[in-house]
Amino acid sequence: MTVGEVAQRSGVAVSTLHFYEAKGLIAATRSRGNQRRFSRDILRRIAIIRVAQHLGLPLAEITALLKPIPAGKQPTAAAVREMVGNWRQSLQARIDGLIRLRDHLDGCIGCGCLSLEDCPLRNPSDELGATGSGPVLLQRDQA
Repeated sequence: MTVGEVAQRSGVAVSTLHFYEAKGLIAATRSRGNQRRFSRDILRRIAIIRVAQHLGLPLAEITALLKPIPAGKQPTAAAVREMVGNWRQSLQARIDGLIRLRDHLDGCIGCGCLSLEDCPLRNPSDELGATGSGPVLLQRDQA
């Protein structure tokens, strides 16, 4: 299939297909005229990528999930089940992180200051500044 045919069938822009290829998510062969050619199994792979993106998985994680399935090979039902199981774990970790974030923000939002440098409740005298940069409390909770 040509890149245009894949774009039309998958509902993904040609530029997105080029991006996926550059990131190693999909692979194409080249014709004698140096044009991209995709096997039909690419449509399922793109569908998996789009579903994973819709779920909020970052491309690096999607790449890792697809790594056991070489480009050009149709994923088996067992491989897809394994991926979905990994998605569940990843999504649960993200949900847990969002719940922690929500619970930590409740106190700050309640006082209205939203300051990490001068908050007598969350960071008195900017004590956390000496322990690292960024949202130290939230990063520590995620570790």
